[in-house]
Amino acid sequence: MRDITVPSTRRFRSSVRAVVGVVAVATVVGCAVSPKVVDPSSTTLPGVPTNRPGSHAETITVGNVERTFSTYVPAGLGAAPVPMVVMLHGGFGSARQAESAYGWDAMADAHRFIVVYPNGIGRSWNAGTCCGPAMKRNVDDVAFITQVVASVERRHPIDRKRVFVTGMSNGAMMAERLACETTVFAAVASVAGAQMVPCDAPSPVSMLHIHGLADHNVPFDGSQGTGRATVPVHPPVTRTIDAWRRIDGCSAPVVTVEGVVTRSVSTCENGRGVELVTVAGAGHQWPGSKKSRPIAAKALGIDQPSTAMNATDEIWSFFEAHPAPA
Repeated sequence: MRDITVPSTRRFRSSVRAVVGVVAVATVVGCAVSPKVVDPSSTTLPGVPTNRPGSHAETITVGNVERTFSTYVPAGLGAAPVPMVVMLHGGFGSARQAESAYGWDAMADAHRFIVVYPNGIGRSWNAGTCCGPAMKRNVDDVAFITQVVASVERRHPIDRKRVFVTGMSNGAMMAERLACETTVFAAVASVAGAQMVPCDAPSPVSMLHIHGLADHNVPFDGSQGTGRATVPVHPPVTRTIDAWRRIDGCSAPVVTVEGVVTRSVSTCENGRGVELVTVAGAGHQWPGSKKSRPIAAKALGIDQPSTAMNATDEIWSFFEAHPAPA
């Protein structure tokens, strides 16, 4: 669907099973390269007992580069397969920051699933036509994240029809790239992100996009951003969502408005869904997350999170309702 793409580059599609933005500390994003295929059997990972509860720092080697991530396992998981959520931090963020800020560990405790928090190179992701150390170093983040998923699946009982990915800002851009270039995830959720890579012929996937309409870092209308990392012109969010509705074979959206929150919801073929949630007056932030310290927010130009909704609640409800088709 060329109406949601930037100029075409070589696509990568992973068969492994497995934004720009301000997070709690600052803002940066990544750029597009053609990832090379990496054999997941080449990964290395220190031994961690299956389902040992708590948060575990882990290491994996991808293309001779050592990468890190954290895995959170709720207490009391048995042998039955459980869902997995991959949470991608925003620019200048980290696995630790994302785990602290967005409430996914508590959600995992309540709903019995595993959360994975990868670390980007230089606190950034190679997510599209934009910014950051990951772009400059041509980092193969598609291979990294798909191999993280495969590694966790080898270590824990994971329901392969319920593997999901979400992200904030630069991490949301990375999540959208994964939607276009892999078949790993049942559903994808983007918060304050954009489609920054070609997406000519993706496989169908459930898609949720959450965006503040006053976001100047990653503008909703696709114009150039004015944040610390200047996001280039990108497809408007509405165009990207319309394209996913065509890809997924969706019905016309049903629109509801609750205060400043507008939801546009489509049901699609094979149980998939495509949803757009906007928050009027909200800037570049994860709604319902922890507030930044005022001094840091002022110094870095960070938008405080909207209290009109909780993005983590919204995303988990969407994921729970949209496993991969049988």
